[in-house]
Amino acid sequence: MPTSLSPSGSATGRSPIADAGPQSLCAREPHVPAERLVAEMVPPPRFDGVRFETYRPDPNQPSQAEAVATLSGFAAGLGGAHASGAGKRRWFSRAPKPQAGPRGVYLDGGYGVGKTHLLASLWHATPAEPSLKAFGTFVELTNLVGALGFQQTVQTLGGHRLLCIDEFELDDPGDTVLVSSLLSKLVEQGVALAATSNTLPGKLGEGRFAAVDFLREIQGLSAHFRPLRIDGEDYRHRGLPEAPAPYSDEQVAKAAYATPGATFDAFPGLLEHLAKVHPSRYGALTEGISAVCLTDVTPVPDQSTALRLVVLADRLYDREIPVLASGAPFDRLFSEEMLNGGYRKKYFRAISRLTALARDAKGLVAQ
Repeated sequence: MPTSLSPSGSATGRSPIADAGPQSLCAREPHVPAERLVAEMVPPPRFDGVRFETYRPDPNQPSQAEAVATLSGFAAGLGGAHASGAGKRRWFSRAPKPQAGPRGVYLDGGYGVGKTHLLASLWHATPAEPSLKAFGTFVELTNLVGALGFQQTVQTLGGHRLLCIDEFELDDPGDTVLVSSLLSKLVEQGVALAATSNTLPGKLGEGRFAAVDFLREIQGLSAHFRPLRIDGEDYRHRGLPEAPAPYSDEQVAKAAYATPGATFDAFPGLLEHLAKVHPSRYGALTEGISAVCLTDVTPVPDQSTALRLVVLADRLYDREIPVLASGAPFDRLFSEEMLNGGYRKKYFRAISRLTALARDAKGLVAQ
């Protein structure tokens, strides 16, 4: 009789792989100090090794090679007081004289052209200690403001030489105003900025070029950004990737128990648990995990749950953690209404990333 294993870790019968037992994401309740949120504002593990030299420009898209040259020069020019930490003392002193020209770049292009690769390469190439430059998504930046407060965030980041913001979200007016105000204060402190963004819903050519939307939404900050257009094929023209066929509950369970460092959870229970953990802690939630094994994957029931799942998918993808699942395939997670709504870009991204992680998990299943 085959061994029956459940996501709670209980088992009927005995087997060698059942003795150790996998972890459960639902049993994790990480508490992340505010200072750790700042220290962890670095390119995610997936982009640890990227550099301008590892970016391969498409020879048919000259703007890609031009972007590498421009960003390399931008990084080289980010010298000055911040390198010695003098920027931190500037909070209590007179603001420095602003440098001539834009102190920010906006990477403007569609999906799949390597904007995040280039943004992370800029962070790595900037001549400063890691503690004097920051890299994070728009959501991570708003979470930081929520944890530290606005003024403390300005003081903490004001001594940095560079702040990189990936996926600047233009679909939430309130957060856009908040972050724009924050960036205005940081520019006054001499911090250089670099950003990528999504696009506003319902725009002609959505998914390709968003510079006009971006510069309009950040209003007074627009003069500080130089748009840097990066042409290339829009991955949406190829359609959503086809998700691998789900495995059986038994296959997922056996893989969970056989894989050191894996977690094992029922998908509905995980969604409930995510509602109890602030999204700023999802990185800590996945810390030290080698694989995520899920049973009973079903379409998400509402928008709030869906947006939390998007953040978790981003953190899993950043950390290259494979996801093995039974139930519905990942391309059926979100309803047609969600995929046609204002947050559809996020849902498309989550499907693409979870699908990639599902493919990475193929090796966990015994052939």
